[in-house]
Amino acid sequence: MAQIQHVTRLAAYGLVEREGLVLLARAGVRSDLPGTWWLPGGGVEHGEHPEQAVVRELQEETGLAVRVAGEPAILSDLLDIRARGILMHSVRLCYPLVVEAGELRAEVDGTTDDVAWVSRERVASLSTLPFVRRALGLPAPDPGRVVVIDAGRLVDEGPDGD
Repeated sequence: MAQIQHVTRLAAYGLVEREGLVLLARAGVRSDLPGTWWLPGGGVEHGEHPEQAVVRELQEETGLAVRVAGEPAILSDLLDIRARGILMHSVRLCYPLVVEAGELRAEVDGTTDDVAWVSRERVASLSTLPFVRRALGLPAPDPGRVVVIDAGRLVDEGPDGD
């Protein structure tokens, strides 16, 4: 049996709201969970400030120029990514953002393939990772539970990940 690799990932995501809707990005085929909806954002590169990362990621994934409008919510979860043999501790900084300019468009040749303005009520019916629901104040599983991803699908929340 192969040993599971433990990885910690720091990522920055944007919480962008407009007229009661929230901006979401759909994970594409290059992600571990194609078809799931996320807050737009992604990994912080080595040496990059998280505020710069979220602005860069929003531009890449949505075409929008944004500015940070407040302190981030800090969310954390454990992902058991079976296909890669990884137990990932993901630390997510979720920044409130304001759109400054740009036209909404989907990312080209990236890890997302669509973007949309979605009501919070609709978010509850979409396939999302628990951090999205927590960031939006919606009911979500306990953050101490391990999220199991197998064969590109969100299987369930596994046992506590201590």
